[in-house]
Amino acid sequence: MCQLCESNHAFWNGRRAFLLAAGAAAVGPALAQVEVGPPSKMAGLVPAEEIEAASTQQYSQMLAEARQQGALAPENHPALQKLRAIAQRMIPQGLRFNERAKSWRWEVNLIGSKDVNAFCMPGGKIAFFTGLLEQLKVTDDEAAMVMGHEMAHALREHARARVAKEQGTGTLLQLGAQLFGLGQLGQIGANIGTQLITLRFSRADETEADLIGLEIGARAGFSPDAAVSLWQKMGQVEGNAGGPAFLSSHPTGPDRLERLRQNIPKVRGLYQQAIAGR
Repeated sequence: MCQLCESNHAFWNGRRAFLLAAGAAAVGPALAQVEVGPPSKMAGLVPAEEIEAASTQQYSQMLAEARQQGALAPENHPALQKLRAIAQRMIPQGLRFNERAKSWRWEVNLIGSKDVNAFCMPGGKIAFFTGLLEQLKVTDDEAAMVMGHEMAHALREHARARVAKEQGTGTLLQLGAQLFGLGQLGQIGANIGTQLITLRFSRADETEADLIGLEIGARAGFSPDAAVSLWQKMGQVEGNAGGPAFLSSHPTGPDRLERLRQNIPKVRGLYQQAIAGR
């Protein structure tokens, strides 16, 4: 685990009860401001512990490969520190969407790659590529919306449901390698691109991730308007080198932007409360 996450583990344990109680008092976990249905029942057909173990294995392998190539950002990297600061605000707000997530060992890392990419594996394993930060020139608010969207996929256990739908309850350690595409050395960016293409979420999953990520970000004090500006930037890089890896599984379009615009008023009050309390 990254040093920051290791040092913060005790911190999260100490504050988690307070954060959850405060969140429950304001709005119960089932009472999201955005409208999403119940989680997929298909996810229950696959043991969560197994897919999370597979995720941890693949994530660790990816970090080892990145470190070997000198592509893993060091602990003092300013962009990595900023991402981890964003995560510290986002993670407590996401726990209301999945009670099990309070026991996850969340990690945040930054990998040097020209790819416009980011992801959150099952169990809270987050990674950003420098290409996303640099090519899109994202603000902190926009980075939070990317993180919230990817966190939402993990919190709603979309990958777990996907495995159940497509692969059944086979050997998940083998499936992990197939899903995440991280088995070849020297091709970190390409491997993650393959993972995202392979693990293409449904339109319903993408909508859930958009809306839940929007709410998590607002509750954490990040402007919900950044969700629109983020996807507008995504659309602008669609034809450029490095863009397709992310956009292959997160397509832009007027429907997506309009849905976000319609839901921003639902979470604006949460955002205003969050910034007023800071």
